Amino acid sequence: MFTNRTKLRGAAAAAVVAAALTGLGAGTANAADWPTLKEGAYLYSGTTGTGTVTKVGLGDLGTCHTLSGPALSVQVANGSASLELFSGAGCTGSAWRSGSLAQTDLPWAALSYRVVPA
Repeated sequence: MFTNRTKLRGAAAAAVVAAALTGLGAGTANAADWPTLKEGAYLYSGTTGTGTVTKVGLGDLGTCHTLSGPALSVQVANGSASLELFSGAGCTGSAWRSGSLAQTDLPWAALSYRVVPA
């Protein structure tokens, strides 16, 4: 019985991500400024998804990662994980959470992050 629920929950999450990707990708304002939204999580050194890209491993829950340079924007398209971004190295300072579907400039330069359940 738990297996069926898990499969159903996974299928529902995949459907939500697919629908969100379709909806966000079709927006003219987003399409003009941001790279194409794709499944996964990405940190950018510039605003509106520009600059150097850091792909985030969403399976590494809870581990703190210090970035080699600050991130100024983020894209996340995943049904089960989100990012917690920090203003200081070593997951210190002010924290901000992305949610599992996000495409935004950060409120400050992030120097570290960890993956958390959505």
